Amino acid sequence: MVQVKLFDCEHEQDLEDEMNDFLVDLEERDIIDIKYNVAAIGEAGSEQVYCFSAMVLYVK
Repeated sequence: MVQVKLFDCEHEQDLEDEMNDFLVDLEERDIIDIKYNVAAIGEAGSEQVYCFSAMVLYVK
């Protein structure tokens, strides 16, 4: 059965850590794909907020 796992963090290091913690329990052959995205929210001259997200498609 194909499953998805979503990750959403404000810092890239947090995303990396969460994904590595999840992936350590999967066999490499069970990973179908990983999608990654970065979004920046804010206007010029103001504080920007970043959103780092990823989706892992895998076989359970």
